[in-house]
Amino acid sequence: MVLVDDTGRADDRPRHEHAAAEVPRISKFHAPEIVFGPNSLPEAAHAALRLGARRPFVVTDPGLFESGWPGELLTHLKEAGLAPRLWCDVTPNPKDHEIEQGYHEYVASGCDVVLGIGGGSVIDAAKGVALLASNGGRILDYEGIDRIANPIPPMIMMPSTSGTGADVSQFCIVTDTERHTKITIMGRALVPDVSIVDPRLLTTMPEWLNAATGLDALTHGIEAFVSLAHGPLTDHHALQAVSLVTAHLPATMLRPDDASSRSFMAQAALEAGLAFTNAILGATHAMSHQVGGMLDLPHGVINGILLPHVIRFNGATEAQRFRPIAQAMGLPAAAPADEAVDMVAAGIRKLGDEVGVPSGLGAIGVTEEDIPRLAVLTLGDACLTTNPRPASIDEIERLFREAL
Repeated sequence: MVLVDDTGRADDRPRHEHAAAEVPRISKFHAPEIVFGPNSLPEAAHAALRLGARRPFVVTDPGLFESGWPGELLTHLKEAGLAPRLWCDVTPNPKDHEIEQGYHEYVASGCDVVLGIGGGSVIDAAKGVALLASNGGRILDYEGIDRIANPIPPMIMMPSTSGTGADVSQFCIVTDTERHTKITIMGRALVPDVSIVDPRLLTTMPEWLNAATGLDALTHGIEAFVSLAHGPLTDHHALQAVSLVTAHLPATMLRPDDASSRSFMAQAALEAGLAFTNAILGATHAMSHQVGGMLDLPHGVINGILLPHVIRFNGATEAQRFRPIAQAMGLPAAAPADEAVDMVAAGIRKLGDEVGVPSGLGAIGVTEEDIPRLAVLTLGDACLTTNPRPASIDEIERLFREAL
């Protein structure tokens, strides 16, 4: 077993020597109750009962509803004696007005517990509804960190994609439709009470969404590992996520019904979520949020394009942190740190090519004229605060240009 010291260097000393050399420090780790495994969806009804549900509010989207999974969930809830209310008016990159509409539906229906079944957009919308249910106002009022005053209703989340980690995170990402950007709402109250991860739900993802969410999980793992807020409780989950995505994402593209690969990708998304909700993220996400808010495009695709460029930027000053990442990806562990940075960046670009992600932002609609505005908005994103290397507006603009 290779251990990682506080500088990120791979450390092959015996475990007792490594433990003696560590400097103790305080770590806080947020996590919901987690139910993991095939055919675990029925557990949602039991969890809802334990949390005091009588009229649960079920959030999903039209596409997933067509797949049949929300229908199965509603059956389990009704068999448990509950009276669920279904709301499915959520679009990708959930909009501020959609969440506020869901909140009004929740209040009018007299609901109690909030359940989200879907991808990250659905889960973020469900969190937004729960937040407003006990705090009121507009969802944009809560942008920033720990701005939620009142306890929110219990939440149960069931992810149908393998990458966002929203089902275990303390984040809620919302599109501000006036400014055409994404805002970040962050706080312990947004960590769901229960996350139910049933890998069966991943089998109905379209190929592009499988690729996008898989690269999102990979980005979560890498950014959490190099984050200024990383720690011993997050490093393990981050590297495990990197290893699992690298090994199993291509297989799910080639064999969508491969139960084993789907389970490994479900685990990768879960572990990446546990890592980033506690270690936070970095410049890739800070930049990606702005592009996604402007163009309403899949978040994971944007991450996949930006990540190699941000890795090289961060690696110029924090190269040692990338050696364990290279090892987790199956790359030569003994390479010098600067070479490890290049190998990791090239390996991610190669994976992006394998799963069909464009190589540049220009291919998805970003232009040179967009860059100044994108850079300004990036500087205000909470994720940038934990990036391991400080970035000026000129450096952010340069990164966007490199990624065009």
